[in-house]
Amino acid sequence: MSSIDYYKVLGLEKTATPKEIKTAYRKLARKFHPDLNAKDKEAKRKFQEINEANEILSDVVKRKKYDQNERDLKEAEEYRKANQNQPQSRNYGGQRFSNSQTNSDFSSFFDTMYGGGSQNFGRSRQTKFKGEDLHAQLNLELTDVIKTQKQTLNVNGKSIRITIPAGIENEQTIKIAGYGTIGENGGQNGDLYIKFSIVNNTKFNRVANNLSTIVDLDLYTAILGGEITFETLSGKVKLKVLPETQNGTKINLKGKGFPIYKNEGHLGDLQITYNIKMPTNLSEKQKNLFEEIRQM
Repeated sequence: MSSIDYYKVLGLEKTATPKEIKTAYRKLARKFHPDLNAKDKEAKRKFQEINEANEILSDVVKRKKYDQNERDLKEAEEYRKANQNQPQSRNYGGQRFSNSQTNSDFSSFFDTMYGGGSQNFGRSRQTKFKGEDLHAQLNLELTDVIKTQKQTLNVNGKSIRITIPAGIENEQTIKIAGYGTIGENGGQNGDLYIKFSIVNNTKFNRVANNLSTIVDLDLYTAILGGEITFETLSGKVKLKVLPETQNGTKINLKGKGFPIYKNEGHLGDLQITYNIKMPTNLSEKQKNLFEEIRQM
């Protein structure tokens, strides 16, 4: 007696979960899809088997009915073998089987069990598949993302013009909807995920939107106070140094840090730590002056 092992068709165990069934079906349906195997009759037949298997196993009610029929078929076969010298037919599970059914093919078996098999197959044939998602990595330097910019990428043979917002972070991933592979049977296109790898090519340390750096300060300015000019990522600033500034002193410059992602015109803070540099190669006169100060 012939029967179709739908689990075997999808390469699954009978304990397969709905997720495993869906995954196996999509993988095989893509492989044997007629559009990709136009001249391969065997692929077309296989595609039909795969769709019919999915039609049954992905539906809780149909799968339960199928599993019960499989048990009934097994019992019927065992009964037939035990009584093979006696022509008969027997009813199992509301389904009548006889020895004359040994040559039924796949589709007729499907029709017999569930009715309208060819119609069901037609519907399965039109199953929509979302296209595969694509993943790409874009390498940039920190100074590349100070301002919003546009770039053209070549992904999967296509040129894609994207906008890179200022302030994007290292290893941040953005999704470009619909730029994956094309969906099948009118299904939605996949998406493109771009991961950014940003190398810091500046003297600043970046933490989110805030920057920090060390600025060298000469001893005389640290003691007497004064003014220095400092280059930030957003331009030059003048800093007033208070008299008797200590080594390691920190100052915070609001709005002089890094651009805030998708918040055009707003920046984080910049923290500066003063590193007082001791003078070297002093002349005798300079040494004497320091000696005088010490004596005082």
